[in-house]
Amino acid sequence: MRLQVNDVTHDVSVDPEMPLMWVLRDHLRLLGTKASCGVGLCGACTVHVDGEAQRSCVLPVQDVVGKSVTTIEGLANIPNHPVIEAWIEQAVPQCGYCQSGFIMATAALLKNNPDATEQEVNETLSNICRCSTYVRVRNAVKAAQSRSRALG
Repeated sequence: MRLQVNDVTHDVSVDPEMPLMWVLRDHLRLLGTKASCGVGLCGACTVHVDGEAQRSCVLPVQDVVGKSVTTIEGLANIPNHPVIEAWIEQAVPQCGYCQSGFIMATAALLKNNPDATEQEVNETLSNICRCSTYVRVRNAVKAAQSRSRALG
C-alpha cells in the first residue's frame, strides 16, 4: 500500500483495516501522533488528510491511499507556522500529550476559516486535555489568528 505522508511516499505492507495512527507510529515511526482513547473521542491522534482534520485512531489506512496525510512532524517542518508559534508563545502544554492533536485541529480550522469566531472554535476543537489547558489553548488560537493575519 502506498501512502503520501508529510510529502514523502511510503510503501507499507499492513492490513488495510489497520488504523492510520498505528501505521504512522509503528511502521513510519512518526511518534507525534498520539495514541490515547482509540475510539476517536479525545483528538490526541488528529492528523490532516487532504487538509482536513481527521482522528487517525479510527481511520482505516486504506481510506488514505491516494490522499495527502500531514502529521505534527510535517506541520513542524513549515517555518514559523503561526499555530506552532502561538502554542510556544502562549506556553500551552502542561504535560503536552494532547497538544499535537490540538495543534493539528487548530491548523485545519484556521486554514479553512481564518476568522473563526469563539463559538466556531469551541464547536470545532472537541479535543480533550486531561490537564485542562483549555484557556491557554483558546488564547493560542487567538494568537495564531493574529499571526496569520499579520502574515497576510
